[in-house]
Amino acid sequence: MKILVTGGSGFIGSNLVRLLVEEKGASVINLDKLTYAGNSESLVNLEGNPNYCFEQVDLCDAAALNAVFTKHQPDTVMHLAAESHVDRSIDGPGEFIQTNIVGTFNLLQAALGYWQSLEGDQKSNFRFLHVSTDEVYGSLAPDANGFSETTPYDPHSPYSASKGASDHLARAWADTYGLPVLVTNCSNNYGPYQFPEKLIPVVILKCLRGEPIPVYGRGKNVRDWLYVSDHAEALYTVLTKGRIGETYNIGGNNERQNIELVRTLCTLMDKFAPMDNAKSYEELISFVTDRPGHDMRYAIDSTKIREELGWEPKEDFASGFRKTVKWYLDNQDWWQHILDGSYKLERLGDS
Repeated sequence: MKILVTGGSGFIGSNLVRLLVEEKGASVINLDKLTYAGNSESLVNLEGNPNYCFEQVDLCDAAALNAVFTKHQPDTVMHLAAESHVDRSIDGPGEFIQTNIVGTFNLLQAALGYWQSLEGDQKSNFRFLHVSTDEVYGSLAPDANGFSETTPYDPHSPYSASKGASDHLARAWADTYGLPVLVTNCSNNYGPYQFPEKLIPVVILKCLRGEPIPVYGRGKNVRDWLYVSDHAEALYTVLTKGRIGETYNIGGNNERQNIELVRTLCTLMDKFAPMDNAKSYEELISFVTDRPGHDMRYAIDSTKIREELGWEPKEDFASGFRKTVKWYLDNQDWWQHILDGSYKLERLGDS
């Protein structure tokens, strides 16, 4: 199977691409603009692999997208490319509108034109998997059931609003034009290769530097944490087994308050990289002003994907975060290249 993956150099995308090429025997075309969060070093082990190729393309360039479909003739599309950091969406929402809404529209149009040109099994087997977030559903009450596939949308940030819009576009192209679309909405991902602006790598790196660890408000916001490899496996399961036109929610069954998560990470850092003064990294925790529109709780009900497709996460709270902390400690070159900006220099050869 030849799969076009958008955003394959990002956090979730790079983990997915490795799974597809190394474990599933797929041929992958990685389409990525290489914005600040796209990192070629995350897939350096696939360089030279005949089942992997890279195309540096902006989703807002419709002509370039059409050219990629014509050149590579993919069997299916997995659409992950998106602007995804809530804080950045608050400071500069325009990029989120362009990438997440206009970019998704362009990709849907390119995929539709390509799919309509296909015949026989190639046409009937084609799929367009649109990958989204649980943030489109808004905020849950402390005692409410988790988000289901029928939960009404109630986005509260420019990021979640733009992702909600892209979800609606994908479903509209399915209903109006017959494009064989599948949609997934996932909870917070964590694990290897996450850009060091998100909570978990921020905490680990702050610990290593002995700097204050910022926690919004009092840290009472609750998130459901999904290990990225489990998510990648779920996406492949939906792609190959999911019913056309359906939505599948993907969660990690790991709800934790942010402050509880941060303290867990500090405890792991105390064990694997203890401070010279024998103090705990918990002493670095610093509460900061909450961000605007900060949803109190997200939680996913994964009953549908578990019962219909047989998927459930392999990693639990303890095993997943232990692996994550160890990975960041064992792969300091990867994130150091991001912090010093040297990872961007590779793009000169990619353009």
